[in-house]
Amino acid sequence: MISPLLARPGAVAPPEDSPDAGVPWHFGDPLAEQRSAARTAVVVDRSHRTVLAVSGEERLSWLHTLLSQHLTQLPDGAGTEALVLDGNGRVDCHLVLAHVDERVWLDADHGATATGALPPAAPQPVLAYLDSMRFWSKVEVADASPDFALLSVLGPDAPELLAAAGATAPTEALGVLPVAGGGWVRRMPWPRPAGYDLLVPRAALVDWWERLEHAGARPAGSWAFEALRVEALRPRVGLDTDNRTIPHEVGWIGGAVHLDKGCYRGQETVARVHNLGKPPRRMVLLHLDGSPEVLPEPGDPVTLDGKAVGRVGTAVLHHELGPIALALLKRSTPIDTQLVAGAEDRAVAAAVDPDSVPSDTGEPPGRQAIRRLHG
Repeated sequence: MISPLLARPGAVAPPEDSPDAGVPWHFGDPLAEQRSAARTAVVVDRSHRTVLAVSGEERLSWLHTLLSQHLTQLPDGAGTEALVLDGNGRVDCHLVLAHVDERVWLDADHGATATGALPPAAPQPVLAYLDSMRFWSKVEVADASPDFALLSVLGPDAPELLAAAGATAPTEALGVLPVAGGGWVRRMPWPRPAGYDLLVPRAALVDWWERLEHAGARPAGSWAFEALRVEALRPRVGLDTDNRTIPHEVGWIGGAVHLDKGCYRGQETVARVHNLGKPPRRMVLLHLDGSPEVLPEPGDPVTLDGKAVGRVGTAVLHHELGPIALALLKRSTPIDTQLVAGAEDRAVAAAVDPDSVPSDTGEPPGRQAIRRLHG
């Protein structure tokens, strides 16, 4: 689906192999767009995201059995994040939710898939997976993507600009408020502390963009959004994950995975790693040598003394930090040593940002219980 906003003055399309194909990559100055997101406000076209709507009286209890988040008590006017895991606890799909007007909206990356529940357990579109799990539940699952589109408004001035455009910004984290004419505004904790997702009727996408521009929002592309996402250490499925990634490795415990809920697919792995061990890898931020003017690609190796110790995720040029990347590294990898990120002519020197390394202190709760049991 090609966004009509690609026809706006200055809009530049992303490379053909980009996961953000169909929406503007930037509007002529991606670094200035990032600075505006930090200082004032920008609006980003994310209308390529898949949008699903779940309705019916059992919508919350049904989703609760399928997703990694605790949802039975999700109030109207609230949002959250959740994952679909496979049977081994590996990440299939990341979803952002909004519960408003007796409907749960879920948005995910375009092309998001989940492992089918029935043999041969092959990947299938997330809509098909959810629909296959309805059985006798009193729910309806619909693809709302043809009718609704997502924009993101980022920056300290975002609440005022949304109000000027005709939408009230929620004040609570992950709060959701309806918008006149259809849609909603959801406050997000990333990629900027002041960030809002705005769901609007697709037929009104250009109108809403123009209203936000007129209110003072600078047009920004997916490059700016991705740079801020990487800075915020927020992973993206398929770029910063592989087919072995578990939630603990990429910081999704707590925000997208609830540790005190009933059975769901993949829960055994989640509980076992949390209670008895540590994940084999951890996601970190790499600072890259910018002198070669090349960036590694997702899936490229990270090496130490010629031996692979991890994989590169999203690599991007940031307005303040320069070239940076997310990477999954083996837990045993020293964080104070020089690494190489990338393959062939994309290989560049890299160093781990020590502030990005998750805390490794503390004994897992299950190990504590065993130690107390044995005195």
